Amino acid sequence: MAQTILVVDDDPVQRRLLEAAITRSGMTVVTAPGGQPALDLINGVRGDQITLMMLDLVMPDMGGLDVLAKLRPTNPDLPVIVLTAKGGIDSAVEAMRAGANDFLVKPASPERIAVSIRNQLKIGTLSGEVKQLKKKADNKLSFDDLVASSPEMKQVFRLGTRAAQSDIPVLIEGESGAGKELIARAIQGTSVRSGKPFVTVNCGAIPENLIESILFGHEKGSFTGASDKHLGKFQEADGGTLFLDEIGELRLDMQVKLLRALQEGEVDPVGSKRPVKVNVRIIAATNRDLGQMAREGTFREDLYYRLNVFPVLVPSLRDRTGDIAPLARHFIERFAAEENKAVSGLTTQAGQLLEKFNWPGNVRQLENTIFRAVVLCDGQLLDVCDFPQIAAAMGVDTVVRQNQPAPVQGGHSAPALPAASAYALNATDGAGHIRKFEEMESEIIRMAIARYDGHMSEVARRLGIGRSTLYRKLKEFGLEVDLENEPMAKVAEDDGAIEEAGIRKAG
Repeated sequence: MAQTILVVDDDPVQRRLLEAAITRSGMTVVTAPGGQPALDLINGVRGDQITLMMLDLVMPDMGGLDVLAKLRPTNPDLPVIVLTAKGGIDSAVEAMRAGANDFLVKPASPERIAVSIRNQLKIGTLSGEVKQLKKKADNKLSFDDLVASSPEMKQVFRLGTRAAQSDIPVLIEGESGAGKELIARAIQGTSVRSGKPFVTVNCGAIPENLIESILFGHEKGSFTGASDKHLGKFQEADGGTLFLDEIGELRLDMQVKLLRALQEGEVDPVGSKRPVKVNVRIIAATNRDLGQMAREGTFREDLYYRLNVFPVLVPSLRDRTGDIAPLARHFIERFAAEENKAVSGLTTQAGQLLEKFNWPGNVRQLENTIFRAVVLCDGQLLDVCDFPQIAAAMGVDTVVRQNQPAPVQGGHSAPALPAASAYALNATDGAGHIRKFEEMESEIIRMAIARYDGHMSEVARRLGIGRSTLYRKLKEFGLEVDLENEPMAKVAEDDGAIEEAGIRKAG
């Protein structure tokens, strides 16, 4: 679920260096040896998985500017970072005019590369959110704007597209939080009524004494407190769509008046002397079984048949597990950008945990769960321990960052580093005396290494000591050094510090 970066460079050494730097930032890398292979990848079946391109400006087969010229007509929103060994203001200006988002001069430091990638991804995510919010505000949201890849939702999209081709009444059924309103908005945005009013009425949240006034409107002075004329929801939605959410909660007496409004295409405002014609497309939604309610007499049977002309069932999230991963990725990108966090995806274990959970609150629950995890996470990937409530419900131990003892020469093992959550730092020993400073120092360092997944530069920064000092203390305590997760920017410097401290690297 990590971000996928496309590296385009004719120099294999540069490709390997860039790939190593980006991979250490928790992202997935694909490479292309030239401009045309890069365009083939982007225009291929997996092209939509590429979230950013790093493009060399000078290549023998096709230069970076030519690649941008062919890329931008079909992929205007794909972030592109141009790299070149010949830096200059003219080159930068030319690249930016061609459509580049950033410009780096080789050799660029891994820190600079990582910062540029993060900034461009953040800008792209926020720009996408702004565009989607604008389309939603303009009532032009379409099925292409919705996040779904499961066969079940593809079928819903096909039905919704068919329904959008006419003004046929639609009844959307599904559990709370499954996304019924988004489907209704997409039907409106795909129809000829796109851009026209989309008015939502929650039938279960209207006060009983105001239902008629809110739906159909009222004239000035028609009842106590009616100091002004009020247009009802039907008249507000004239020319567009009226979305009746939770239609099963509507009172029986109001169901009669609603049925007449649907049949006659006109409403009777309270206190009005004559009915008012309205041109409204009706989409209703419910999380209840209206057919059963009609048989029990708690919902009018004639209204049910009037609404249930074109039924669309939105499956619950547990019945379309193929959507969990793309939805989680979408929410992570969005909340990481909004909260200015470096979170870029999920670990394999966390992804499996989310896919196995049954999600009784559906997409709404998944969204709020990801939001909480992103806010609390200090790393680059969300792990099982970032979802304590989900893990507890699944009976999964949240201590997942425990490192097992690593075998070394001579058959001995280096001390294991327990997960940070497994620690309870005690200042006293069993007899109640204050423990030695060296013992507590060793335990704090172990805790920090486990807490920050072996990112030694981050451990040193959090502890307020230099990396050379940290490695020296690791040697004193007999701990291994594992640079697997260490950012590339620090590896060369750390190698020198490790050699100076005289300790052994893991692996």
